[in-house]
Amino acid sequence: MSAPVVDHVTLTVTDLDVSQRFYCELLGLVRLADFGTVRVLVHRASGFTLSLARHGAGGGRFDETRTGLDHLGFAAASRAALEAREAQLRAMGATYTPIRDMAFGWHLNVRDPDGIALEFFATGPLLAAGLAELRDPDLDQAAIDVRVRRYLEDAGVR
Repeated sequence: MSAPVVDHVTLTVTDLDVSQRFYCELLGLVRLADFGTVRVLVHRASGFTLSLARHGAGGGRFDETRTGLDHLGFAAASRAALEAREAQLRAMGATYTPIRDMAFGWHLNVRDPDGIALEFFATGPLLAAGLAELRDPDLDQAAIDVRVRRYLEDAGVR
């Protein structure tokens, strides 16, 4: 059986127009449909679909410490791609956390107009090598655990 692939994501927002502008500009999406309380946005090249929903009075600003979504992560091809994304965020006037160099790669964080946390992540060489090794279908959980401990030690993560 193949691994599941995310088909779409739907976010609850307070202002459909503001959120649509933000996501279309940030991710290069276009509006596919407007159902009044739900807008469907799509990335033409990849087919990634993001829906925005407005549910009545709403529940206030997003809080990742509550049960539910913590953040939405997007893959970036490289650190250079993150640098381009950071320049885009700066041009948009968005509030973001500058690129952080981490043991397993680099990430750039931003919040949407409702405070929903978004992360752009570029896999570094150590994680890429580890993920390639873990693709071996013959590895059992014990072997995976040993390898993960080694990766964490190599990265200086305890």
